[in-house]
Amino acid sequence: MPAQSRPYLFYDTAVSVCDRCLERVEAKILFQDEKVYLEKWCPSHGKRRVLVADDVAYYRRAREVFLKPPERPLRFNTPMRYGCPYDCGICPDHMQHGCLTLIEVTDHCNLTCPICYAGSGPHRPNTRSLADIEAMLDAAVANEGEPDVVQISGGEPTLHPDFFAILDAAKARPIRHLMLNTNGIRIAEEPGFAERLATYQPGFEVYLQFDSSKAAALRDLRGANLTRIRQQALSRLNAVGLSTNLVVTVKKGINDDELGAIIEFALKQPAVRGVTFQPVQDAGRVEGFDPAIHRLTLTEVRRRILEQTDVFKPEDLIPVPCNADSLAMAYAFKDGDKVVPLTHMLDPQTLMEASRNTIVLEKEDRLRQQLIKAFATNHSPLSGSQSLKDLLCCLPKVVMPKQWDYRNVFRVIIMQFSDLHAFDLRVVKKSCVHIAQPDGRMIPFDTFNIFYRDQAFQRWESIRQRLDGMRAVAKLPV
Repeated sequence: MPAQSRPYLFYDTAVSVCDRCLERVEAKILFQDEKVYLEKWCPSHGKRRVLVADDVAYYRRAREVFLKPPERPLRFNTPMRYGCPYDCGICPDHMQHGCLTLIEVTDHCNLTCPICYAGSGPHRPNTRSLADIEAMLDAAVANEGEPDVVQISGGEPTLHPDFFAILDAAKARPIRHLMLNTNGIRIAEEPGFAERLATYQPGFEVYLQFDSSKAAALRDLRGANLTRIRQQALSRLNAVGLSTNLVVTVKKGINDDELGAIIEFALKQPAVRGVTFQPVQDAGRVEGFDPAIHRLTLTEVRRRILEQTDVFKPEDLIPVPCNADSLAMAYAFKDGDKVVPLTHMLDPQTLMEASRNTIVLEKEDRLRQQLIKAFATNHSPLSGSQSLKDLLCCLPKVVMPKQWDYRNVFRVIIMQFSDLHAFDLRVVKKSCVHIAQPDGRMIPFDTFNIFYRDQAFQRWESIRQRLDGMRAVAKLPV
């Protein structure tokens, strides 16, 4: 009898977690009908299959071409005891330092967003003390030396009673780039607030929620029509020239038809340096999430961007090497109405063959000459004080000739976080977005929302107790 072929290609094995019991389970990466699936099996709850990419070629390129040795933090914060993903903090088995460190200063918020991964709202008045926040900032510095990006977040961080003292504390530390993650209400409604924020430049940027131009979409995502607030906040930020990144939480069937329009709108705003798209994840307040209906993958968001605007071509929107499965980016030079994409000018192979983790232009002649040629300037060459890493990692910077400055930078980033449905241990080990804790731990954002935040931690506690029991039987320290 002839052998029978399965209707898919078996690409790789994986380790996942069951979306019902949170136990580690076996999984496979499968290619079928030009799509990529994660298929996992739990002894207690059976088989699950979830779409992880709708573009096999891009998925393979991210894994096979944009592959770099991982970069370590200066220290690790927790021991290896139970195995990944149960030792977060971060442990020595984590494979990436923190490109971006989140400092969550409060659970309080003036909105009750249906998609809030933190479950924040007016009903949660809790704020962290300034001492705890400074401890979190110190932990970021201890791990990274000079953290690339630190983002003050919440809740709504501008509601913290010591808000400006928090910014002062952050600016007093060797942080290369400070961000404020905000819904923009205080910027929009409080005269002089944007002006005071602008005094924290340079090296300071507003990460402004900007999900849609449609009232119905905003009500679905944020629980309120915030059109006026967004416009007023952006008007004030433009007026003071405060660098701003528009942040779009993308939900299938709600605002995924607006991605190109948002990019084109952003390009016309003097203060806007780029747009970050974050597909909604099943975490926090999100209810009734069906991964077959509501989930969007990175490649689906990328495809919609390329279909909805001609600003970028496929070769411009590339994987980010530090975590290519979860991050994609495009950089462009902006000067008035002129927009010139940049990332396609760089040969990924040249990037991978250079000094891998610390690629300094003045030490990499091939890369230096390639960029000088690509940027086509007749004036001064690229500044040797910058590194290519600033361009080709998830940082809000770009290497530019001296006659350009940050106002000419425009970037698009797609940032996809893991949830229980598509959890892949390989991806989580490379997570470079970490959440600082007052006790010195740095927990990857993906695992924090699944295992360590609020009610999720209660679910994880039952697993920890079982693992402690197994260690006790094996006479290992608990």
